[in-house]
Amino acid sequence: MKKKMISAIGAVVIGLSATVGGGAAMAEDKYKEIVNVSHRGASAYAPEHTMVSYEMGEKMHGDYIEIDLQMTNDGQLIAMHDVKVDRTTNGSGLVKDFTLEEIKQLDAGSWFNEKYPQFANPEYEGLKVPTLEEVFQKFGKNKSYYIETKSPDVYPGMEKELIRLVDKYEINKEKLLVQSFSAESLKVMHDLDPSIKLVQLLSYKTNAAITDAEIEEMKQYAMGVGPNHTYLNEEYVQKVVNSGLELHPYTVNDKERMQQLIDWGVTGMFTNYPDLLHEVKKGK
Repeated sequence: MKKKMISAIGAVVIGLSATVGGGAAMAEDKYKEIVNVSHRGASAYAPEHTMVSYEMGEKMHGDYIEIDLQMTNDGQLIAMHDVKVDRTTNGSGLVKDFTLEEIKQLDAGSWFNEKYPQFANPEYEGLKVPTLEEVFQKFGKNKSYYIETKSPDVYPGMEKELIRLVDKYEINKEKLLVQSFSAESLKVMHDLDPSIKLVQLLSYKTNAAITDAEIEEMKQYAMGVGPNHTYLNEEYVQKVVNSGLELHPYTVNDKERMQQLIDWGVTGMFTNYPDLLHEVKKGK
């Protein structure tokens, strides 16, 4: 009963605020704060993890350049989602078996034209796989980067090399987030450089639930969590956000779901369509 009364009072307050225009302003502020992460760049429109895709993500109002890391046989960090080159290049095999020079011979764009003819562009043919170093060189130290250590168990020393490049290019750590499904990898990052902000990725196969103990454990090293959005519910979102953690679900590609997640209280999200999320934030 008490809960119902509080809810009723809350509804009246919201109603009054809206009447005087305060509610609209509050809602607008809430939408402005939502972090728009261009998933692998604007990967709905251009070949993922290419310079073209990253640039397009920026133009479509993405807040972060999101980079998945793999490591070559000669220890170079490259932007690629899979441990194999097969899906996004004309090559075949494991990234760890290629030197950087061999990776640079691959065509990382033509596959996109074949798979998504509605967005095909002749200029995508022959695009190259970028290194993390090249991304830093192109976009600069004050850009916002959201970097994932992929399969760190396959690549010993990945975290140390990432931090070396971050320091070499004087990347603004206030605008840098590092994420991983591997808690071990994030803890290594935390030990190497406690100033780097970390996000724990999570994957749910059924209705998402999280315990207070899990939240407290993650808060020891991470400032946020990134679950797949499919099985999220409002109770989960509120619990995580009220604990003080950021919540950036992945990968949200339709406006209705974006709207719902924002209403539930997420603080950001990953999308292949940063332009759509920008429209939702603008109330379009």
